Amino acid sequence: MGLDTFQRSDRHDPGDVRLAGGAVAGDGRRSGRWIALAVLLGLAMLAFLALAFLFSRPAIVVDSSALAQVQMPLTGGTRESVTATGPGGRTIPMALRDGQLWPQVKLASGEPVSVEVVVRRAGWVGWLAGGQTSERVTFRTPSAPVSDRYVTLAAGAPLRLSFEQPVRRLAYGQPEHLHHDTFKRGHSVITLAHVGPAGSIEVAAAPRTWERLPAPLLVSWFPPGTQASAVVSPQPGTPISPATPISVTFSRPVASVLGPARPRLQPAAAGSWHTIDSHTIVFRPAGYGFGLDTPVALVLPQTVRLIGGQAAGAASVASWTVPPGSNLRAQQLLAQLGYLPLTFASTSPVANTPTAQERAAVDPPAGSFSWRYPNVPGSLDGLWQPGAPNVVMRGAVMAFENAHGLETDGVVGPSVWRALIAASIAGQRDTVGYTYVMVSEGSPESLTLWNDGSTRLTAAVNTGIPAAPTEQGTFPVYEHIPVGTMSGTNPDGSHYEDPGIPWISYFNGGDALHGFDRASYGFPQSLGCVEMPPATAGEVWPYTPIGTLVHIE
Repeated sequence: MGLDTFQRSDRHDPGDVRLAGGAVAGDGRRSGRWIALAVLLGLAMLAFLALAFLFSRPAIVVDSSALAQVQMPLTGGTRESVTATGPGGRTIPMALRDGQLWPQVKLASGEPVSVEVVVRRAGWVGWLAGGQTSERVTFRTPSAPVSDRYVTLAAGAPLRLSFEQPVRRLAYGQPEHLHHDTFKRGHSVITLAHVGPAGSIEVAAAPRTWERLPAPLLVSWFPPGTQASAVVSPQPGTPISPATPISVTFSRPVASVLGPARPRLQPAAAGSWHTIDSHTIVFRPAGYGFGLDTPVALVLPQTVRLIGGQAAGAASVASWTVPPGSNLRAQQLLAQLGYLPLTFASTSPVANTPTAQERAAVDPPAGSFSWRYPNVPGSLDGLWQPGAPNVVMRGAVMAFENAHGLETDGVVGPSVWRALIAASIAGQRDTVGYTYVMVSEGSPESLTLWNDGSTRLTAAVNTGIPAAPTEQGTFPVYEHIPVGTMSGTNPDGSHYEDPGIPWISYFNGGDALHGFDRASYGFPQSLGCVEMPPATAGEVWPYTPIGTLVHIE
């Protein structure tokens, strides 16, 4: 019995396995289930927190028309701020309408923009995931370059512009005369009318209406054929400015058409050729460029068909003209440099650069002239006409030409314009002063020398006899010599030759101011000249350089 009792006491449930230390295996399984349940609950809580965190964040996505869309969290919340910055941290003003972010200023195509939105989470989500969250996205505004810039067109075929993505804004045409269009929806292909078998236009496009148009690109079309073709811009035969760039676009790569050579310009001009892309080169004038009042010709090799060049359409020469400067601008410069008895005050000063001065020569700035002296002779006042050619201007031009070593013809041609502009930039003012000589054929005859607002001298003189009168009018001195031989024909047909005549200033053909010994002065005795005592002529001569006006009345 004691043995049976012992044996019964050692029996146990077959499902229980006793382990070392006296623990029972069934108790371990129950404990493991609780641990697994705790782990699963922990993982579920973590997943819940992760989802709460994930769905409580805002999103910024690209929009098809606005800059971007700002999407609020699924768990709700309050938007606290939306900001956009451009390159260098520049703040970009924005308007948020129905979740769309619209720029309030024009942005460039392809410009990097960073958008940040700050949201305050809803109450319980904020308790779990944090009260505030933000999202920041950086992207580039869309751009739409032309897919093909060198197009071969059959006769009569339209010009189709293809873009890398649909565009809403378009500008096209000749430089400085672009036509602008805005479309209600985007277009990937736009058809344009064109003129001629070949040509070029500038094209700029933007996919969004709030974008600035990029710098235009040249699109060129050519006729089919095996010979290399080229188009030039600006259109040949049109006027250009001295600083207008001339571009040449070839139907084939420049390297295969020209090699290292470049087209010739006639006449040669300051500037250089630049490679724009594989098919296009451009000449950019420098300094005074082509100059004013100048014909310009571009000469290509005979192996290139220059479309739209000469009238025949197959020549290798294109030509343009640079218009002359205006009389008004020449007068303004002459006044500012001291060659006129007037001053000029501009309401919009011109920069001291060749380009700005040449532009002003064609399109003068507004301003006003005023006399430099309070006592201007009435005859001189009556000769002056702003903007119109007149003898006062001609005399000033001749004085300027004389001072700068130019031919003293009184004509404002290309060389005079260049010298005028250079003198203006350098501030090279006249140092001689302004003189006006008045000769009266009254009784007695007299000469009055007016210089820089003062009467320097009045003296009796002799003018021409009735058979050889001194012509009345106003004339600029064109030759100025201290001594010379005067010769000509007497009224009776005989010839005269008088050497050693002192202090000569020729002003009208053979008529001159000069010294000549006479027994008396004050009445007609000469053969057309204005004679003075040699001593008086010596006083007058320094005041009468080339360009000085002599008024006979």
